[in-house]
Amino acid sequence: MTEQPGSSARRHRSRTVTFEAFHAFHRTLWMRYARVHVGRDAAEGVADRAFRSLRRDWEHALVQESVPQYGWTLLKDEVDAWLEVRGLKPLLAESAGFERAVRRMLFDELCDEFAVLSEEIGLYSAIAVLPERQQDVIVLRYVLTRTDEETADFLGIECATVRSNIRHAKNSLARKLNIPLDSKDTD
Repeated sequence: MTEQPGSSARRHRSRTVTFEAFHAFHRTLWMRYARVHVGRDAAEGVADRAFRSLRRDWEHALVQESVPQYGWTLLKDEVDAWLEVRGLKPLLAESAGFERAVRRMLFDELCDEFAVLSEEIGLYSAIAVLPERQQDVIVLRYVLTRTDEETADFLGIECATVRSNIRHAKNSLARKLNIPLDSKDTD
C-alpha cells in the first residue's frame, strides 16, 4: 500500500498540533508546579526546558500509557535537576500559598492547632518524608488545586488511588504533626 501524497506532512502537522494543544493545556499548571519548587524567577525556564524535552520525545510520549504522566515525570526530573545543580531544596515550605492552601483544604477543621504546630515542626519536613506518589498527590490536589480526576490523569493512576494516597498522606501528616483526625479521615 502506497502512502498518499502529503499524508506524511499531515501526520507531522497533526502531531505538532497535538503537542501544541498539550502545551497550551498544561503550561499554566507546569509553571505553577515549577514556581512552588524553584521560585518565580526560575519557574518559566524550568517549565520551558521540560516542554522542550517532551517535544523532542513527542513520538515516544505518544506511545506511552499516559502522555500527561510521561510529561509530569519529565517536569519533575527537570525541577530535580535544576535544584541539584544549584545544591538547593524545593521552596515548597517557603511558599505562603502552599501553607495557606494546606490549611484551607487539608486540615480545615484544625486550622488554629495546625498553624501553631506547623511553625514548631515544619510542614515541609513532614511532607518531604512522604512517599513520592503521596507528595505528588498532595501538591497537585492542595497546592495546585487540581481535581481528583485531573490528578489521576497527570499521574496515570485511578481516582480511587488518588483518594487512597490523600487519605494515607493525611494520616501520615497528622501523625507527624500530632494532629488528631476525624474517624472518617482514617478509614
